[in-house]
Amino acid sequence: MRVMEIKNPFNAPVYHEKYVDSTMITARNLALKNEPHGTVICADFQSAGRGRQGRNWHIESKGNLMFTILLRYRKTEALPKALTLRTGLAVSLALEEFSPELQGLVKVKWPNDIIIRDKKITGILAETDGNNVFIGIGVNITQREFPEELREKASSLINFIPLPGENPHYKLLEFVLSELFHEFEEDSGKNSWHEKLTKKLYKMGETVVFSIGAAGSEKLIKGTLKGINKNGELCIVPEGRETIEEFPAGELKVY
Repeated sequence: MRVMEIKNPFNAPVYHEKYVDSTMITARNLALKNEPHGTVICADFQSAGRGRQGRNWHIESKGNLMFTILLRYRKTEALPKALTLRTGLAVSLALEEFSPELQGLVKVKWPNDIIIRDKKITGILAETDGNNVFIGIGVNITQREFPEELREKASSLINFIPLPGENPHYKLLEFVLSELFHEFEEDSGKNSWHEKLTKKLYKMGETVVFSIGAAGSEKLIKGTLKGINKNGELCIVPEGRETIEEFPAGELKVY
């Protein structure tokens, strides 16, 4: 494991491994070794990457960005609300800084994906362990081939923008860390994230189909997406009703 020369506003090391089981597992091991708040582990390849609700994380090596950041809090009560969504906001803003051509195109799909022109570009997985938070982020940058079940749903930055210079994934990492620092340190405790995220919410104001509860749930509702509340719950007005319902768990169906 080597320390990278990457700007990290958390003033913590950014580690790199060529091959890991998953950056999330490695980050947990780093936490046990008392690595500080803001420590990052990135990898060229992970053999056991996980997405939300235990799904496999399909991302190639060869220039894509895969990393986990460790955040430490003194009290459990200090853990930020809507953690995954606020991470999505930070990543979406970082992508627009990384490439001005993406301004206005980057959307956050509740609760943990980044979308460009209806294609998933980024997945986010946030887990807590006591007072520790582990945020895993995977960004498709140069990947062109995807498993058959994802070919119509996923894409990479290279399909939307010209990539700047060599090692664009590390340049993007610096932008992401900067935005994460702003969101969880400089803006900590403020509610400015809510308004910014509402503007970037995928399918905002549109008719959606929502699967309630755990992955694979067949309990579906159709309605108008009205936004999120300050706890990060999805707000939908079901068809035939006038009042908003709030959902802490589930998945937007994309056809």
